[in-house]
Amino acid sequence: MLVGTTIFAQIMNLLPWRRFETCVARYQGDYRVKTFKCAEHFRVMAFAQLTYRESLRDIEACLRAMSSRLYHMGIRSTVSRNNLAHANETRDWRIYADFAQILIDRARALYANEQLGMDLDTTVYALDSTTIDLCMTLFPWARFRKTKSAIKLHTLMNLRGSIPEFIHISDGKMHDVNILDMLAPMPGAFYIMDRAYLDFDRLHRLHLEKAFFVTRTKSNFKFKRRYSHEVDKTTGVQCDQTIILTTHYPAKKYPETLRRVRYYDIERQKRLVFLTNNFQLPAETVAKLYKGRWQIEIFFKWIKQHLRIKSFFGTSENAVKVQIWTAIATYLLVAIMKKELKLDLPLYTILQVLSLSLFEKIPVMEAFSENYMLVESDENCKQMKLFD
Repeated sequence: MLVGTTIFAQIMNLLPWRRFETCVARYQGDYRVKTFKCAEHFRVMAFAQLTYRESLRDIEACLRAMSSRLYHMGIRSTVSRNNLAHANETRDWRIYADFAQILIDRARALYANEQLGMDLDTTVYALDSTTIDLCMTLFPWARFRKTKSAIKLHTLMNLRGSIPEFIHISDGKMHDVNILDMLAPMPGAFYIMDRAYLDFDRLHRLHLEKAFFVTRTKSNFKFKRRYSHEVDKTTGVQCDQTIILTTHYPAKKYPETLRRVRYYDIERQKRLVFLTNNFQLPAETVAKLYKGRWQIEIFFKWIKQHLRIKSFFGTSENAVKVQIWTAIATYLLVAIMKKELKLDLPLYTILQVLSLSLFEKIPVMEAFSENYMLVESDENCKQMKLFD
């Protein structure tokens, strides 16, 4: 890292800008654009995510207050509400989606050796979606209900490192199970899903692709037991069965045997029934795999709390998707920075430090050093207390 450059410029240098320009050229993002090109647009949107800006006016005011440092941050054009709003409306969102995919590949390689918390060498994915409610008057294109609009983020997350490897943004009416048609299953990988994805035709396609799935059954699930296997009930596993489907259409769509595992969760005082096409794993591991699915719920909660994806800077479909994809790219950038700089801090802490120190001209590692953070806390302690 170069001493004398802002922390923002230093972390932007971690990005593969040549590959970003390839994405821009693919969709002619800078065609007839003289000022405020896509690279500057991305930097401004990343700044908005890292510093928790609330609106276009907020972004404009903050950057103009630091106008003397913008050139060295890679922002050479005047940042105004009109420029930024126009860029959000007209720059193809696929530029930022493709660039986010490049960052996903890089993050996946960095987190490939992360521990799963169980003795399993293969890749494990959690598939789920989250809904972001919108105002129907401002976002009429995002169909959901008669009186409300919404969009869905369908996400396939690698549980090693909590890296989202596939994201699809749809309107609120798209059913979760349809996302299975868009996936290219990886042979040998596990796909952990809740009951919304219980479609036996699509699950059978996963099975034919040599991929494994773990999901839950519905209350009206009909089956016939073929075999019962011995279980250790002290682990919470109540039964482990080989079954076939008996209802006409499900049996026709999935004609092969399935494995049914019933598990009692002592913490939640709840009985859970799982279905899987894997017959080799211990029954307790099947239950642990499904429990790992909660990581994607935590991921959704985290990005909604710490990234700007619930309130938007524009109302068009393109503007919303640009903001979401730049938010995902910012999340991935922080995750990459954590690994490449070997920071032993949670992502939340890294974001908090960055939000307050982006304009500092110190080496980025110094901002996360214990001595620097201790000096900052000591200075804050010198402030007089109101009720002393």
